Amino acid sequence: MIDLHCHFLPGIDDGAQTLADGLALAQAAVADGITYSVMTPHIDPGRYQNTRSTIEKAFKEFQLALRKARVPLHIGMAAEVRLSPEIVALLSENEVAFLGELDGHRIILLEFPHSHITPGAEKLIERLLKDRIRPLIAHPERNQDVIRDLSKIEPFVEMGCFLQITAGALLGNFGRAPQRRALELLEFDVLKVLASDAHNLTGRRPALREGVEAAARVIGAQAAHDLVNGNPRMILRGAVAAVA
Repeated sequence: MIDLHCHFLPGIDDGAQTLADGLALAQAAVADGITYSVMTPHIDPGRYQNTRSTIEKAFKEFQLALRKARVPLHIGMAAEVRLSPEIVALLSENEVAFLGELDGHRIILLEFPHSHITPGAEKLIERLLKDRIRPLIAHPERNQDVIRDLSKIEPFVEMGCFLQITAGALLGNFGRAPQRRALELLEFDVLKVLASDAHNLTGRRPALREGVEAAARVIGAQAAHDLVNGNPRMILRGAVAAVA
């Protein structure tokens, strides 16, 4: 399985705080059947002052640590980018880390605030699309506006955004309302991926297998498998030579 969204890089955001934490998360991912994990630390101006350059440094150090510890997990590098006006400057400075490229568009993992959809979000996303940058919207099922009204996500799907659903949400780990929305989003006619958004080994483990099983009960086994294999492979194409 391929996990496009997780927080293993130590000390860089609210995920792993130490190298030992990061290695333990990687080992847990392998135990779950994940073969390739994309490191996606937050880029959130004013909170997590990460850039492509700082993430790349942490990524290379962690990649070396994985090899030394003989953890058989292949990793890639991107970022979970908070939707904000600062994105424009970061893009102009080549300081945004992308997941990959698909159909001539670079794919950005884009996060709305949990509390709401940012005013002006549609205009900013229109600008991204004009620059051939397509958002993969992170965990829309946990956004309070979407929880209140599922139709709030529809304009972004119609614009061409992809959706990343969190495996734990399908299992009810974030509550009944996000679970209901996650199950409903599975049936949206848009490219979707299932990811762990793992932060730790307590409530936010790197687990996809049970999420795939839950998805299969709604959309069937093959479509559920595509959420963690075929679809993420398409997004990663061009970003890596090969995905294990």
